[in-house]
Amino acid sequence: MAIFDRDALNPGVAPREVFAWSMYDFANSGFTTVVLTAVFNAYFVGAVAGNAPWATLAWTGALALSSLLVILTMPAIGAWADARGAKKPLLLATTIGCVLGTAGLALAQPGSVTLAIALVVLANWFYNTGESLIAAFLPELARPHALGKVSGWGWAFGYFGGMLTLGLSLAWVLSAQARGETAAQFVPVTMLITAAVFALASVPTFLVLRERARPQAAAIGAAEAGRAEGTQDGRAGAADAFARLRRTWRESGRFVDFRRLLVCGAFYQAGIAVVIALAAVYAEQVMHFTQIQTMALVFVVNIASALGAFGFGYLQDRLGHRRALALTLGGWIAMVLVAGLGTSLAMFWLAAVLAGLCMGSSQSCGRAMVGALAPAGRLAEFFGLWALAVRVAAIVGPLTYGLVTWLTVGNHRLAILCTGLFFVVGLALLAGIDMARGARAAREAVEPGRR
Repeated sequence: MAIFDRDALNPGVAPREVFAWSMYDFANSGFTTVVLTAVFNAYFVGAVAGNAPWATLAWTGALALSSLLVILTMPAIGAWADARGAKKPLLLATTIGCVLGTAGLALAQPGSVTLAIALVVLANWFYNTGESLIAAFLPELARPHALGKVSGWGWAFGYFGGMLTLGLSLAWVLSAQARGETAAQFVPVTMLITAAVFALASVPTFLVLRERARPQAAAIGAAEAGRAEGTQDGRAGAADAFARLRRTWRESGRFVDFRRLLVCGAFYQAGIAVVIALAAVYAEQVMHFTQIQTMALVFVVNIASALGAFGFGYLQDRLGHRRALALTLGGWIAMVLVAGLGTSLAMFWLAAVLAGLCMGSSQSCGRAMVGALAPAGRLAEFFGLWALAVRVAAIVGPLTYGLVTWLTVGNHRLAILCTGLFFVVGLALLAGIDMARGARAAREAVEPGRR
């Protein structure tokens, strides 16, 4: 475990525990890589929906619906987890849900649009809820000065996990095509491979990672009082959780930089959501990539993403979170211009490498910034708010892309250029964030009920 610097970890945190935490990123990245980015999205548009004019919009609509569900549920789930010190049990439940949903996608065949959409919505909801919960462990593991570094470790592990899952899927696709099988025969098996890797690779997380949060008596007492008056526990817990969410927004004067980060994140994450959800669709529809070429493309992107997440994590702590994120957003803008205006394969591959480098670094940087600005004792709640902003982005970004392609009868180049506007706005909003002021506000915050 020499890769994990003990000086970056909080007292009592062993390197093997950070390894277990990072393994969750390793485990769940196959879902985004194979299901959302490389295989199932293009399979849905081309095979399940039969390349219908509305196919891309239907895919982005399914992702938008799952993101809306996250928006409606994640703040309450995060607050509930904080109140009961129960991030880990909830993480286990979301993991099981995503694994089962991913395996269920093996049943999707040409024409089964409703089944495919339903399973994608559920699996993606479980995935994103789990992402918020695992991220909330970060400030418990890393010292404040090393949040970027430790976050980068996790993201780097994640991209290697994505490459493993994609590599196994690619090997299956190659062998299946050699046997003369069609996409309707080999894509379902890749869904089973993805589910199996997620389930197996997440085991170290649940065996080793500790739940350090403790139940908060005041919050639980409110729920108990609701039960005593005849209110069901679930309804009382949800009401308390949304009350906490409303209080957080009312206290935005104290956490003004965190709130600005949410708005900034909602914009730049909208652009990232487009790349994740539609990279394979763009490659096949514009560059006329085959399934094998598309999977190879995503494999290269994951290598670049792993290097970006791991290497940039160290650079981020030296530069400062805001400068580091500004650098990556500039890279995203360059990527969009290269992809949208370039016509050669070489230019498209260059755009893919840029996207990979920016993907790992920007995702790692965003998570570290949330950890730096979130007050202790409310980590799951604040990461739940971050998840809410990211899910808003996941609705707006892909839907914008889908609407542009629908209204322009398939102009994917214009759609990707429009995506660049999200990164431009995000970069402009980033200038208003003061990390020192935000971190000070987080330290000075006192959780109600602990006075």
